[in-house]
Amino acid sequence: MCLAIPARVVAVSGPDQAVVELGGIRKQVSLALVDGIAVGDYVIVHVGYALARLDPEQAAMTLQLMAEGGTASGVAP
Repeated sequence: MCLAIPARVVAVSGPDQAVVELGGIRKQVSLALVDGIAVGDYVIVHVGYALARLDPEQAAMTLQLMAEGGTASGVAP
């Protein structure tokens, strides 16, 4: 089973690259599959690719559910 997780964009580092953060961990991801992403946006990330933009409320709800289920303990939006 694969899992895509919401993460907040903290930097746009190139035309198709961004740095996202989740639970204090930062990772470089590709933006090749989405358009118009800016710092502060939430994106769904899977295997190094941002797949879609996610509204902040939906991201917070998903992260809360993941924390409650033990999938992402200690993670806050």
